[in-house]
Amino acid sequence: MKKKTTTLIALAAIASAGGSLAIAGEKKHKEAPAVKNIGEPISCVRLRSIQSTKVIDNKTIDFKMNGRKTYRNTLDGKCPGLKSEERFSYRTSVGELCNVDIIRVLHNYGSGLQTGAACGLGKFQQIEKVKTK
Repeated sequence: MKKKTTTLIALAAIASAGGSLAIAGEKKHKEAPAVKNIGEPISCVRLRSIQSTKVIDNKTIDFKMNGRKTYRNTLDGKCPGLKSEERFSYRTSVGELCNVDIIRVLHNYGSGLQTGAACGLGKFQQIEKVKTK
């Protein structure tokens, strides 16, 4: 079954507990476009500024933000199942997602979503797609 392209989803029960769920876009088997780094990496992004997420691989997530900015987060290490599931959850109480936070891969086993690997976020690097000829 194809996964629907979905923006960041906040379930009322999870949101009230300070957590959230993110589902990346539909699976595609082509390479990610070339990007260049803009400025210095930052430690945190505001949750309400996140429009959507895209899992690039088991170590990389792009966060599309309000204002047409995109921040790439390269996790501390590989996160088993992240690319194949393309969805994750997190908990925070400060209204920001930071490099000290942990995400959990979400698996759909038919009876609902269950948490998998726990993985540490890295810093958020603003990126821009490089136009190729």
